[in-house]
Amino acid sequence: MERDLVEYIVKSLVDDPAAVEIKVIEGEKSTILELKVAEADVGKVIGKNGRIARAIRTILSASASAQSKRVILEILD
Repeated sequence: MERDLVEYIVKSLVDDPAAVEIKVIEGEKSTILELKVAEADVGKVIGKNGRIARAIRTILSASASAQSKRVILEILD
């Protein structure tokens, strides 16, 4: 569910939605989402001073806490 949420938000932000890749790594206590976008779109996902990335992480943690999970979003270059 969290993967779909991040994918929807990020594809709405970028110019090349086909280049969006999300790899899910399940751990014992947490889940890591590794996000990879086109090189030209990295700035759009991170935002000025990291504001957009922080907002995505806030939405993601709110969604995950409703299910008593911990989800970490990593944006890869």
